[in-house]
Order: sequence, then C-alpha cells, then structure tokens
Amino acid sequence: MESSYKILIADDHPLFREAISNVIAAGFAGTEIIETEDLDSALAITQEQDDLDLILLDLNMPGMHGLNGLISLRNEAPTIPVVIVSAEEDKQVVLQAITYGAVGFITKSSPREQMTEAITQILNGNVYLPSDIIRTGGESSRRQRRDDNPISPELLNSLTRRQLLVLERMSRGESNKQIAYNLNIAETTVKAHVSAILRKLGVHNRVQAILSAGDVDFSQYLKR
Repeated sequence: MESSYKILIADDHPLFREAISNVIAAGFAGTEIIETEDLDSALAITQEQDDLDLILLDLNMPGMHGLNGLISLRNEAPTIPVVIVSAEEDKQVVLQAITYGAVGFITKSSPREQMTEAITQILNGNVYLPSDIIRTGGESSRRQRRDDNPISPELLNSLTRRQLLVLERMSRGESNKQIAYNLNIAETTVKAHVSAILRKLGVHNRVQAILSAGDVDFSQYLKR
C-alpha cells in the first residue's frame, strides 16, 4: 500500500503489541507505529500526536474499566478513529463498542489476513464488524434483535433486486469497494444504493442496516 499511516497500539500485552505491529508492518509499508500499555498514556499520546490515523484499543488494559475507557478516548480525541481489539467475543459488547463510537471491532483470535482486511476497511473510511460474531447467538438474542431492529417483509420488498444484493453483501461486512467489484458496478453506484437502502429501511447508518439485516434470508427475496 502506497499510503503511510501513523497508528497507535494501546494494549498491555507486549506479545500482542508485537504481533499486531507485525501485521501492520507487513500490510501497510511505511506506517509509523506508536505503542502504549494503559489508558492514561494513550490519552496523553492523542494530545501530543493529533495526526494519528487510527487507534487500536484493548478493552481490558489498565485504566479502561471496560467501555468507559473508549468513551473517555472518544471525548478527548473525537476526530481519531478508534478500533477495539479484544479477546472479547460477546456480540452485545461488540455492538455496545460501536454504539459508543468505535469504528470497528477486531477479535484477537482473528487470522492475520482478516486483521489486515479489517484495518484496510477502517483506514478506507468503513466500519468493520466481525460478521461471524454478529451472526451468532441463541434464539433469544435473535428474537431480541428482531424486536429492536425489525425489518418487515414490506420494507424488504420495497428494495430493488440490486439494492437487496448490496444489502446482502453489506451484511457480510464487505466494503463499498468490495461490493462494487463483486457486483461489477461503480463504487459511486454502490454508495447511491446504500443511501437508498438506509432511507427505505428507516435507519441512520450502515451499522444499523447491517444489524437489522443479520437474520434476513436474502434468497427468499431474491427469487422474485
């Protein structure tokens, strides 16, 4: 990748900092990597380095107190994108992190290629959600999600076939660029479809659309 970035890794485990640094060095040549191991120093660094492109933030390092640390960081440095990198794999924690301002959630068990793809999507301005976690959960959690974010058959039927295809790929965590490539259409066309999808579904952003579509059987609607 031609662009060089400045990325802060905030994690109290030296071995993981080394591992994620290696992922970044291999996938994003020329990137300046800054490391820290607690929230206070991460906050201080954001004040000194206001040109950071990304913060990779561990949920459980000293000073974090769970998602409270994320909120503090977003308040202090609202313009710097923050991605949670955690061993946590509970879907509700992932969703809460996005609600509180994270632009992505990467699990520490992710393969190197998946981490690289996640960071690429986020640096390109997209939100990254771990689709395997978003799609998991018992019947009660699925029922709760349908209650919280209902998409009625009428709303889905209001989407054109192409909009349904775009929404299906959005729900898989694909970026606009990936969707454009896979559907053989222009990226600007994908953006137009996404805007129309959000408007028709009555949601405010891409994350809400993805969560709402988590249990939709697209094959049923694409038969028409």
